[in-house]
Amino acid sequence: MKAVQAAVIAPMTFAHLVAMTTPFGLHEHAEFHTPRAEHGYCTDDVARALTVVVRESQRSAELEGLESVYLGFLERAVSVRGAVHNRMSAAGVWTDEPTTDDWWGRAIAGLGAAVRYSHDAGHRARALRAFLRAATRSSIDVRASAFAAIGAADVLKARPDATPARMLLIQCLSRIPRVDDEGRGWPEPRLRYANAALCDALIVGGDVLGWRATAADGLRMLEGLLSVETDPRGHLSVTGSSGRGTGEAGPQWDQQPIEPAAIADACAHALEVTGDRRWAGEVLRAWAWFEGDNDNGIPMFDEVRGGGYDGLVPGGRNENCGAESTLASIRTNQNARMAGRWIS
Repeated sequence: MKAVQAAVIAPMTFAHLVAMTTPFGLHEHAEFHTPRAEHGYCTDDVARALTVVVRESQRSAELEGLESVYLGFLERAVSVRGAVHNRMSAAGVWTDEPTTDDWWGRAIAGLGAAVRYSHDAGHRARALRAFLRAATRSSIDVRASAFAAIGAADVLKARPDATPARMLLIQCLSRIPRVDDEGRGWPEPRLRYANAALCDALIVGGDVLGWRATAADGLRMLEGLLSVETDPRGHLSVTGSSGRGTGEAGPQWDQQPIEPAAIADACAHALEVTGDRRWAGEVLRAWAWFEGDNDNGIPMFDEVRGGGYDGLVPGGRNENCGAESTLASIRTNQNARMAGRWIS
């Protein structure tokens, strides 16, 4: 893996995230920077938002307020039987039935992050209760299981005695396919979305359980993914929204910010688990994608307002700044600030 030069990285502003948030939750979509209130809210985004605010090192009363909103949303999203709602109307009414699809895993990931990282003891306790409710269920979906595994690992980092988290983590890891050809290739027919989350789950799950072979599987998968998604010129060229099959070359469109963000998360955890500074360089490469070191040479976040643009498209970018893309930008910035301390 080619080294990436370190740089002083300033924290992103949360101004756009604040503007997208109401007492109900976080608006899913925006037209440019204006929230599309009529589109309502979704658990997927609120769970990512909770992870971002609890992991922000620069605390403020404003962030504490956001944390309270997002935690309350997830508490309501998790049903009494552990399945999770995803869609809420602009009026604050659930419009779907609870399931164990992606948003179940995302909710567990957000709640697990709050258990581990929140500065508020009351919030940690509330997050744990909601986590334990959701942990009574499982999912056959690979990515839902990967997201949930990451949340369960966070809970075990904070609460090593949390047996339900351990049981959930073991179950979720069993759902994640592995490479079986000496670490080369990808264990699915096509790369899809949030691909690095599979690697991430194996890395952090294997580490917290003491399963070295599982963590090693995740690290090898991550190296293989990076070999596919790094352009020969040195920047990330991630899988497009239609996926990528064997031998399909880039650049691909549309490139979603969730892809480099997932890579940054996995590489940050690889750095945490191994102490190998080369992973810090890969985190910084992911952040460089947002700064403009990408297939179009265009920045993917608004430095003034803190919005993240919704996708890299042929010849430019999608100028809308929805919740998912904004959170991907902020989370990658957080990881890059951490990684920058490893490279001097």
